[in-house]
Amino acid sequence: MATRNAIWTALVLVVCLVAGLLLATTRIASHGRELRSTDSGRLSDLVRAAQSSVDSAAATRDDLSTRVQALQSAAARSDSAVAEVLAAIGALTPAAAGAPAFGPGVTVTLTDAPRGLDGNYPEGATPDDLVVHQQDVQSVLNAVWAGGASAVELQDQRIVATSAPRCVGSTLLLHGRTYSPPYTITALGDPARLTAALDAEPGVRLFRAYAVRFGLGYREASVDLLGVPAYEGPPRMRFARPVN
Repeated sequence: MATRNAIWTALVLVVCLVAGLLLATTRIASHGRELRSTDSGRLSDLVRAAQSSVDSAAATRDDLSTRVQALQSAAARSDSAVAEVLAAIGALTPAAAGAPAFGPGVTVTLTDAPRGLDGNYPEGATPDDLVVHQQDVQSVLNAVWAGGASAVELQDQRIVATSAPRCVGSTLLLHGRTYSPPYTITALGDPARLTAALDAEPGVRLFRAYAVRFGLGYREASVDLLGVPAYEGPPRMRFARPVN
């Protein structure tokens, strides 16, 4: 009995020593702070903070742009060379998506699928089957460009050659701004050609099939008169060279 008590006493001492060693190691590693900090921002908080910074920068850009245009106009009234340059820029503005565009075309709206009344997914569906993905939006954009669209808008922004819509979680990121579904694409051009291009695009056909099976939203309409805004972002002349 005495031997057994001695063994238990030794085991208790070993456990206490190990526990003390672990506590000391944890304190050293954390520098006295909690290892699992609870103040780490979630992705949605980071996105909102970034969006606020983008909005602030955009407001500053718009103000500076207005002031630059006023100075250019004032200079053009007294300098014919400046007036000629501004006239040349104005002639190129529509081709560079720098002016609003109007005409007939089509609109396409993509939406996530709702859950059932019981809150469950449709039978055989996974969460990824019920949301609009980046490739779905890109398929519509590819189709309308292939159908001869002269101007394209996604949500409230003009699409240009350097535009790159990307999914960030359940939202879409475009030109530094985030959007939630529904996503609406507006394309100017011959409605018949645009509709035929949408029908021929494999990605659009696949999305329509999922819309029938799982309840995703796909709405397409031909309209006699549509408008898309001018591109408001800065030009990226990465490959431009000055003319000597």
